[in-house]
This record gives sequence, structure tokens and C-alpha cells, in this order.
Amino acid sequence: MFYSGPRMTKTIGYRNWRWQALWWHHFFLLWSTIDGQTRYSIPEELKQGSVVGNLAKDLGLGISEIFDRKLRVASEAGEQYFSVDAGKGELVVNDRIDREALCGQSASCVLPLQVVIEDPLQLFRVEVEIQDINDNAPRFPSNDITMEVPESMGLGVRFPLESAIDPDVGSNSLKSYTLSKDECFNIRVKEVAGGRKVPELILAKNLDREKKAVHKLLLTALDGGNPVRSGTAQLTVRVLDSNDNVPTFEKTLYKVSISENASDGSLIVQTKATDVDDGLNGEIEYSFGAHTSDTVLSVFSIDQISGTIFLKGQLDFETTANYELDISAKDKGSPRMEGHCTVHVEVLDVNDNAPEIILTSHPKPVREDSNNGTVVALLSARDLDSGVNGKVALQLPKKSPFALKPSFSQNYALVTSGVLDRENVSEYNIEITATDSGFPPLSSKKIIPVSITDVNDNPPLFTQPSYNVYLKENGVPGSILYSVSASDLDFGENAKISYSILDSKVQDVSVSSYVYINSDNGSI
Repeated sequence: MFYSGPRMTKTIGYRNWRWQALWWHHFFLLWSTIDGQTRYSIPEELKQGSVVGNLAKDLGLGISEIFDRKLRVASEAGEQYFSVDAGKGELVVNDRIDREALCGQSASCVLPLQVVIEDPLQLFRVEVEIQDINDNAPRFPSNDITMEVPESMGLGVRFPLESAIDPDVGSNSLKSYTLSKDECFNIRVKEVAGGRKVPELILAKNLDREKKAVHKLLLTALDGGNPVRSGTAQLTVRVLDSNDNVPTFEKTLYKVSISENASDGSLIVQTKATDVDDGLNGEIEYSFGAHTSDTVLSVFSIDQISGTIFLKGQLDFETTANYELDISAKDKGSPRMEGHCTVHVEVLDVNDNAPEIILTSHPKPVREDSNNGTVVALLSARDLDSGVNGKVALQLPKKSPFALKPSFSQNYALVTSGVLDRENVSEYNIEITATDSGFPPLSSKKIIPVSITDVNDNPPLFTQPSYNVYLKENGVPGSILYSVSASDLDFGENAKISYSILDSKVQDVSVSSYVYINSDNGSI
């Protein structure tokens, strides 16, 4: 089922006009409930208070239940981007949502929410898909690019240029490049590993430094949004003599894998480039690309003579699972010629994170006559590792009158599964063990206290089944003949005892004419 929301205005400077034009094309709300899950879809950058959907209606709840059952919404991501309008039961935007800040360039961006209601305890999973809007223009790492090209360079030679960066995804991402008109140069776009589009400058006509020593070109990057957004960089090509061969790598792409627990100094890969020039023009020095991030430089090092890449920092699969290294090979000629290759490093996960048990709701006291399957508490399990290392199994002690009932996505309900007797055990400290499937497996424990509340299921019992009392006749009225005593295993009001004498007759005279009993202490 699709909903077309009301016309809305984005109030962020120059984006205002474009937001209105794109609104009816990009904004829609999609909800569906599959296996107990509700899913909505909204564009990023909605203003605070925008309605995501009628949460109460979609979960089958009345407006009064929001208050009575204490509905609350929590984000698994930590930041509280949404809240519930208690008067209408609507899920609304609580804070600015920037898709690029949340999910980077991931194709899918979903915010998982947990909706908890009480009496009885229930947990719902709500997913909000954040859709991309074209709010970022392509941007080059540098607005001024300078190249030195020898006039002896042959026709058709390609010069890789720095790619532009566009944080948007899908149709809004970077699509093409254009180059201002120049009789000596054309532009071509090459798609490399990971779908990245790299512009290549192609020499279309022989250069003549004496006729034109400097070529000023405007390089433009275009995205696929509507309307199209663009970014530019000034490309300056200086035409020089001599060294006319570019160092060439044996591979344009090196793919390697390394375990996240690899030690400092471990060999990653050896890159190799060749230059057919002679002397200094053919001697090569290796380095990381000019725009390599500080993060990469803190983790990897390269030998400038051999092109060998080593590990010099700590890897963490849970933080970064892949690295792309831009490797440069420059000769020592004049001008220096430069070739590039890419090294793709895949970090392999090891089982270095123990699983966690998280209480979604605190346990409530349970009546001792509760039926099997009564929900005591809601909990979930998680493990930061991936694959089998992140697969978690929960276990309860044997002969426990409780069980774990799985719901979805490592969420469980702790329920009763056996006979409860408060007079035997009034409180349980339930130890739950979480164990992952890694090798060796890691585990953790969590103790959940559960109190058992009393029901009146025990009759009072006298200290003995019968009493023989001997007394003298003509006793003084009001004197105590005997005291009986009874006890009750129940608790509180259920254990309070009241004494009375059953009506009977002695020689056709009611026994109450002769004796009476104190209802509080059993004195006759």
C-alpha cells in the first residue's frame, strides 16, 4: 500500500526550490507488515515533526493503548531519530536525518526501531528505510589539477585523473564527466572495481610545446539526479620534453586477504611496475596516492624501492572490512612520469568478540499459578563478529521452570515452562548463557532475577488433628480452657488465620452456649 504525503517544504537555503520540485517524485511512505515486522520508507532530510506513518494503526493498537500500555520506541542505532505522537499514534521525525552520515554509500539504508508495550509485554520491530535525495553535488578532491605531459607522447595515451566524489547513491550518484573543448585532448570514463568511475584524459592530437606549452581545461563531473548537479576542477596540462614512458604496473588491481589479528609488520602484497625508459627515466619510486587518507596511512606502509606493502597498524574487521589503496609509481625522469594501480585489501574476521545478552524489558513478578508460556521478560542477543563467529545460541540451566521462545532477529521471550511453587522457591536467579559458533567459541552469562508472587493455594493446618481437654465443672466464665494453633504456608493476607467453632449441640443445647473462641489467637 502506498501513501502520498502532504506537500512539504525543505528549509535549507538554496535547496528550497529544488526540494519542492522533487517532492512529488521522491516522497512516498511504504508500509508492510511481514512476520510481525512493520516497514516504512521516507526520503532523507525531512523536517522535524514530519509524519512517517500511523504506528498505532499499523500495529493494531488503539490510541488509549499508547498510554495504558506505555508504548515506547527505541532505535537500535542509538540516536533517537523518531518519536511517537501520543495523541494521534503517529511515528514522526524527531531529528535531522542525513542518509550519507548514517549509511555512507551503502545501497540500502535502514534504521531498525524497537517498539515495546507492556501488560502484556510485546516487542515489535519497525524498520524505516531512508531514501536518498540528490542533495550533494560531485566534488573533486582538488579544484586545481596540474599535469606534465611530454610532447613526444604517442596518440591515444590515457592519463588517469582523480575521481570526483558524490556521497549520494543510485541514480543520484556520479554518472559522467565532460571536458571543455580542446583539439589535443578528449575525456573517457573507465569503470573500475567497485563500480567507481575514473576519468581518463586521452591524447587525441600530437603535442607541440613550441606552439602551445600550457593547455587549460575544465573538467566537469555530473550526477544522475533531476535536476543534474555538477562539480568542476581546473585541469592544467604543461607540455614538456624528454621522458616519454609512464611506469606501468603488472596489474591494475591487486586483491589480497588478511586476518584481522595479523601482527605488525606482516606482508600484505608486493606491487611491481616497469618503465622501459633508460637511466633515471626508468628508475621507479613507489608511494601511496596523493589523496590517501590518514586512516590508511596509519595502518599500512609501503617500501618505496620494492613496492612491497606491509601492515603497520591494528586491523579490526568490525570497524573496517575492506581497504582500497591507491599506489603510485613515479620514475626519476624530468618531468617525472606516474602510473597507478589499486590494491584491494579484504580483512578476514576472527572470533574476537564475545556475544552479549541485552534485556529489552525488565522482568516482572510472576504468579505461582501462571500458565506455561507466560512472558516474564524480553531479551536479545548480539555478537559484533560476522558469519559463524557472530551466530549466537542461548541456553538456560537444566530443569529450569523457564524457557526461551525465539521471535525474530536474535530476539527472545523468557517464558514459564514448568510448575511454580512460591512456598518452595520464592525467587529465581535465572542464568542465561550466550555462546557463539566461532572457533574457539566465546560465551558470556547474564543473571535475570524473577520473583514469584503468592496465590492462596494452601489451607491452614492445625498443629495436631485433635485435642483432648479436661476441665472441672462449674468453671468461671471467661477463663481460658485451652488454646489451639494453626499455620498457613502462604504469604501476606493469604496466610492470615481466623479461628471459629463449628456449630454443634450438647444435649440439644448449642455448644456456643458453653464456650467461645478468640478468632485471632485460637484461645477457647
